[in-house]
Amino acid sequence: MIVGVDIGTQSLKVSVLDLKLRVGGRSARGYQPNYPRPGWVEQDPRLWENALGPTIAEALDASGASASEVLAIGLCGQLDGCIAVDADCVPLSNCLTWMDRRASAEIADVPADLIRQQCGLVLDPSHLAAKARWLKRHLAADRPIARFHQPVSYLVERLTGVAVIDHALASTSMGYALDSRDYDSALLGRFELLPEELPEIAGAECLAGGLTEIGAAVTGLPRGLPVAVGTGDDFATPLGGGLVSPGRIAVVLGTGEVVGGLHATALRDEGGLVETHAYPGGGFFIENPGWLSGGALAWLASTLGITDFTAMDAAAAGVAPGAEGLRFIPALTGAMAPEWRPSARGCFYGLTPSHGRGHLIRAVLEGCAFAMRDVVTHMVNMGVAADSLLLLGGGARSGIWAQMRADIAGRPVDVPSCDDSAPVGAAILAAVAGGLIDDLATAAASRGGDSVRLVPDRGLNDIYEAAYDNYRRLFGCLTHVFEDTPSGRVDSPFKRGLGI
Repeated sequence: MIVGVDIGTQSLKVSVLDLKLRVGGRSARGYQPNYPRPGWVEQDPRLWENALGPTIAEALDASGASASEVLAIGLCGQLDGCIAVDADCVPLSNCLTWMDRRASAEIADVPADLIRQQCGLVLDPSHLAAKARWLKRHLAADRPIARFHQPVSYLVERLTGVAVIDHALASTSMGYALDSRDYDSALLGRFELLPEELPEIAGAECLAGGLTEIGAAVTGLPRGLPVAVGTGDDFATPLGGGLVSPGRIAVVLGTGEVVGGLHATALRDEGGLVETHAYPGGGFFIENPGWLSGGALAWLASTLGITDFTAMDAAAAGVAPGAEGLRFIPALTGAMAPEWRPSARGCFYGLTPSHGRGHLIRAVLEGCAFAMRDVVTHMVNMGVAADSLLLLGGGARSGIWAQMRADIAGRPVDVPSCDDSAPVGAAILAAVAGGLIDDLATAAASRGGDSVRLVPDRGLNDIYEAAYDNYRRLFGCLTHVFEDTPSGRVDSPFKRGLGI
C-alpha cells in the first residue's frame, strides 16, 4: 500500500492506494487558521503533526490494510506558507499561510520586473521570501533561525530529518531562478536571505529519506519507510487528476481556486495575472495561484446558516443563470483576477428586495466562474493550450458549479470520479520514490481516464456574456475604491467548514 497526504488549509487528508494506484481508503481531520491581526493569517504546524497519525490510521482502516503493509509515503500541501525553525526543525513561529499579506514592506525595495523575468512570479507579499524577511526582522531572537520552510518541506524534515524541497515549491519562493533551476544568491540577497537558510532542492518524486524514530511515532508507520520529497497541492492535485501534458486547463475548486495548465517552456506573463512554476516530471505549470473560492462558499454558508452543499446547490438551481442581475466580486482576501489587487475586498452588487439566498449563492458561484474565465482567456492569449477544463477539488462535486464552468468558459469540462486528487498525486510521487513504479508520467496518466464530460450549453451564451461583461465593468468601477479601503480584519470564513 502507498500513503498520500495533503496538508490543506482546513484539513489534513490521507488517501491509501494499492500498487495499481486504486484508492482503497480515505480520511480527513479538520483544523483552522487563525487571524491575529488585519492581513495576518497563521496556522500552528503542530496541527498538521497531531492530525497525521490518526488520519493515516483511519484511512488504513478504511482500506482494510495495516501499517506494516505500507511501502512508501508522500506529502503535498498548501503553497506559500513560511515557518522559521531552529537547527532541530523545531518551529520558532507559526506558519504564515498563503493568505497572509503582512510582508508588504519587505517587497517595497524589490523590482517587480526582476521577479517576473527571473522567477516567473508576481512580486507579492504572499511568497516565502517576503515572509522570511519579515520573520528575520520581527521574530524574537531567543533561538537562532536555521531554516525557513514551506509546510510540505517542514513536515518532510520532521519525518525524515532531511531538509529538502522540490523544484515546484522552490519556484514559488521568489528566490528560485527558472532558467538555472536553482536558488539564485542575488535574488535571495534582495530579501536578506542565504541559500543555506532554505531546504536543498530535489525532484518531487525523489527519495527524501526514511522515517526516523520521530517520524514513525508521528505517523504510526514503520521506521525507515521511504518518504518522497513531495510537492505543493497546486501541482499534486492536477498530477493526481492525470494532467501530464499540455492541452487541458486544471481548475481546482478547493478553499482557494487554482487555475493552471502545462507548457513546454517557461513563459513569463508581462501582464502579471499568472505565474510560472516548475512541474513534477518536467515542463512548467502556468497558473493563477487562486482566490478564496470554496472558502467564499463556506463563508456564505456559515452566514446563511446552511450546513451542506447539497442545500446550496438546490437553492442556486432555483435561480436563473445571471442571478437576476446580482453580481459577486470574489475578493474576500484580495483579488487575483482579472488582476492582482491585495487591497480589494469582496462585494455583492445589484441587490434588490426580490433577491433571496438562492440569488446570493448563485452570484458567488458565477463570480468565481467569471474569475476563472479571466484566467483561462489570459492563458490562451499567452499560448497555453486550453482544449478542455479538468475540474478537481471538493467543489467539483457540485453538479451546478461544474456545468456552469463549461457554460461560462465555453469549453468541455472533465470531472474525474476521484475529485480529491491531491493526496493521490502525493501517493504517486511516493510510489516512484519508493521504487514501486518507474515512470511518473505513466503513473499519473493512468489516473485520468475515469471521468464525466460536460459540454457547454450554447443556449446560455448570450446570458452569460452579458453577465460577464457586467462583472468586468463592476470590477473596473471598484478599482479606485479598493485603493482607498483601509486594510480591515478579514474574519475567518472557515468557522463552520464544509469539507472543501
